[in-house]
Order: sequence, then C-alpha cells, then structure tokens
Amino acid sequence: MASDSVIKLKNAFKNFGKTEVLKGVDFELKKGEILVLLGDNGAGKSTLIKCLCGFDKFDKFDEFSVNQKALSSKQINFKFMRNLGVEVVFQESAVCKNQEIYRNIFATRHIKKFGFIDKKTEIKVANELLKTYLNYTGVGLDAKSKALNLSGGERQGLAIARAIYFKSNILILDEPTTALGVAQQNKLTSYLKELNDVSIILITHSLNKAYELGDKFILLKGGRILKTAQKSDFKTLDSLYRFVE
Repeated sequence: MASDSVIKLKNAFKNFGKTEVLKGVDFELKKGEILVLLGDNGAGKSTLIKCLCGFDKFDKFDEFSVNQKALSSKQINFKFMRNLGVEVVFQESAVCKNQEIYRNIFATRHIKKFGFIDKKTEIKVANELLKTYLNYTGVGLDAKSKALNLSGGERQGLAIARAIYFKSNILILDEPTTALGVAQQNKLTSYLKELNDVSIILITHSLNKAYELGDKFILLKGGRILKTAQKSDFKTLDSLYRFVE
C-alpha cells in the first residue's frame, strides 16, 4: 500500500554561525492533515518552515522527502520546492495590493498562447477562482479589480486559491490570522477546513484557532520537538493550553 505521507523529515539540523537553531527535528505530515507548530518566539518554527519551503536549507538531515520524493540538500531551493507542490503564504507578502487580482494570481506563472501572455484567459480563470474559492459572483468586484479592494482575509484566501490552482498540495501558513478581524478569521478558517486533499503546516499563536483547525500538534522549544499530540488527545481547549505550558 502506498504511503499517505507527503512530508517526512528525520533528524534535521540548522545552525546560524555557532547557534544551533534546529536540533534533530523529525516529523511526518500526511495527506489532508493540518499540522500546527506551536512554541514561543525563538523556538525554531520560522526557521523550520523556511527550510521546508526552500527559502533556506537544513545543514544536515537523515531523511527529507516531499510527495514521496527523497531530497538531497543540493536540490533544495524555493523554485524546486514549489514545483514539488509546496507553497508558503505569509501574512503581509501574500499579494501585491497595487496590482490587479488576476496579475497577482499569474505573476511569474502566466497562461500563454502562441508564446504570448493570454490576458483574456487569465482574467477568465481568475474570476472562476474568485467565485469558487472566495464566493464572489462578479458583482462589484472582478479579476481586473486591484487587490487592495480585498480585505485581509480575502487576500489570504486569494493567495491560498492561487496555490491550489497551481496544484500545490502542501500549504505552509505563517500566522495567517494575526492581523485579521474576527469575521475575516472565521472566513479564512472556513476556507481552510474545506481543503480536504491539501496538507497544511500552520504556525499560529492563537490556541483557539489551533484547536479548531489542527489534526496534529507539535510543540517546539529551543530548536527541539518537545511534544507531539493528535487532536484526539485534547478533549477541551484547556487541555491544549496545558499542552503548551
């Protein structure tokens, strides 16, 4: 039987100078799973996801595979990881607000016809994405609108929809709800719950959102994995609070 693992990492290390930032980290992410990374600032969460998406590299590891493909350190970079299906979405850099929505979706990955950018098709596909993933009907807002007309939650949703369109099956989300209002947080949360075939690694300081979304929980401290748990281990939100103490 084929494994349902989409990321497998064993004994990974990362140093900055003489400072050990990641110390023997290992975990597994399965298809359709939402894995929540928890821990204080400086625990190693941001470094871990940067290495996972190719912005940085682990210094060494015993095993690192993505979508059943075993990787070597020399292969890893952002473009390579994106082509494997890994997409990262940050809070502020998700979209360019002054560009049209369709340009945000297809920047660097254009639809082309006879060697030229097919603007008409890009706009059509972008409107379909707005309708499918953000529930827009085309009234008052379409793909030719500037992205600045979107709320924070909608911009996050757009960035995630863009990743899904380009067949990314692993999403890494770094504090996606930090600057959002309650309504925007709820909209984004509902959206993430619908992505059944997509695996998600989520960094959040909101234990409420972690409890609501997470299937698996990892607590990092000092660059090491201190604890790992499943959603079934927590009967209440209070039990998750005790987990991180």
